[in-house]
This record gives sequence, structure tokens and C-alpha cells, in this order.
Amino acid sequence: MPRTVLLREGLAAAAVLASWAAPAMAQAPAAPPMCQGEPSKTWVNISVAGVHSSDGLVAVSLYADDQSRFLAHHGAIFTGRFPAHQGITQTCMFVPRPGVYAFATYHDENGNKKLDRALTGLPTEGFGFSNNPETFMGIPAFTSVRIALPKTNLGATIRLRYP
Repeated sequence: MPRTVLLREGLAAAAVLASWAAPAMAQAPAAPPMCQGEPSKTWVNISVAGVHSSDGLVAVSLYADDQSRFLAHHGAIFTGRFPAHQGITQTCMFVPRPGVYAFATYHDENGNKKLDRALTGLPTEGFGFSNNPETFMGIPAFTSVRIALPKTNLGATIRLRYP
């Protein structure tokens, strides 16, 4: 067979393979339009459950896998604020890359962009953490709130606890 015919058949075969691969590549999920944070190829869908009312905002803070920064002043990578929906508030946040993170959330019922506290220092608004650890005796251990996000478009549910 002449060389030009083989080359032409090879190019035709490559075009067929490329057309088969294109739909598979096109199926990569796109981030939901409500996603907040620094856009990246990795995001997590978060359901905040147990929201008492549709008043105010639900704040969700993203923390790196670093115990010293967890709940520290300016320790969060990002804090997203979403309109509260009684029952379950659905959110989406970009994370820098697949890895291990922690989330803390609260229901900012009065919309003042801070977790309100009583004179004793205890929260007066609903709050929660990734993995829903027990918080009876105070702030949960960092190891109990770490969550692995090995790929994009995973989901997590955080249940709020109200005082």
C-alpha cells in the first residue's frame, strides 16, 4: 500500500477516536452557579440541615488541614454566606484542590456577619461542623472535623445545633 494511503487512513482513525473521546471529556461536571470562593476545578456541595428559619444567612467557613488555623481569627481560607432556607440550605464552595479540609457553619439569623454569643461566650445562633461531631463539652477536636475531598463534586451534610 502506498504511504499516502496509510497516512490518510491513520488520520481518519485518529479523527474517529477523537470524536469518541470528545463526549467523554464534555461530561466533566460544571460547578453549580451558586458556588462561592476562589474558582477552581474542585468544589464541594454542602447541605446545612436543621436550619430553624429562613431569616438571615448561613455562613460556611473552609479551613485548610492545619489545626493551628481552625477557628482562629482570619484562619479560614474562605467564608461563604448564603441565604438561609428553613430546613436545609444547599450551598457549594470551591476548594483549592483535592485534599483534606474542615468546615464550620452557623446560622447568622440577624445577618450581622458574625456568630453572636452570650456573655458567657456560648453561641446564641445555630452552629455546626463537618462530620457533625459532638459539641456538648465545647469546641470539637480538629481531628473529628477533618473531611477528605479526593475529587470534585462531592457532598457533605452539616447539622446545625442551636443553643
